[in-house]
Amino acid sequence: MKKGKQVTDDNEPPTYQEATAGYEEMEAQFAWDDKFIRQTFIRKVYAILMVQLLVTVAIIGLFTFCAPVRFFIQTHPGLYMASYMMFFATYIALSCCGELRRQFPWNIILLVLFTLSISIMMGFVSSFYNTQSVLLCVGITALVCLCVTVFSFQSKIDVTSCQGVLFSLCMVMLLCAITMSIVVPFGYVPWLHAVYAVIGAIVFTLFLAFDTQMLLGNKRYAISPEEYIFATLSIYLDIIYLFSFLLQITGQGRD
Repeated sequence: MKKGKQVTDDNEPPTYQEATAGYEEMEAQFAWDDKFIRQTFIRKVYAILMVQLLVTVAIIGLFTFCAPVRFFIQTHPGLYMASYMMFFATYIALSCCGELRRQFPWNIILLVLFTLSISIMMGFVSSFYNTQSVLLCVGITALVCLCVTVFSFQSKIDVTSCQGVLFSLCMVMLLCAITMSIVVPFGYVPWLHAVYAVIGAIVFTLFLAFDTQMLLGNKRYAISPEEYIFATLSIYLDIIYLFSFLLQITGQGRD
């Protein structure tokens, strides 16, 4: 009888506690690995972003403070068009070609060309505004970016789930742009342009929060750690567009 009972006990399935004994350790290890990968991803994105912004600020400063360079760039608008074409081509390549933006060193080369083209365009636009206006907009942009970043890191509000609101605001911007294109040939309307610029600044401030939370990966939607080039591209464009709209709102023309 004892022998039979021993055989029966040996054939019994393990209990739930015995079967899942190592799962908690495995889940903790996976969570730690995922957190480490996400932190590395965030550091990489912000490191590249800081280099981009430094290059952009340097070129804007050169075009704003150096009179010979400012005169040259204003008398050669073809450089702006060439920069715009480069911006458009590199943006299409980085946005639409997923394999290309993940392939080193082509992704870095395209990102460098993209950054230089945007920087030259912003420098060209800034050269028509006085120095105080440009510095003021740079300072406001930096302050807004700091506040949005702190908000995105600390807030429990999920901006990534507000895609409908962002889409609606983009439609409002589109309608304003269409209205301006119809009205401007008959005369410049300052208040309409101001409304368009204010809406644009609000939209890209929200997009900055959206893309930052996508980068952090702690909300409903997240971006893959493999897409560090695309994440950098998105946040950099949000900051550049925010600066350009603020310049339209507060900027004053050069005498």
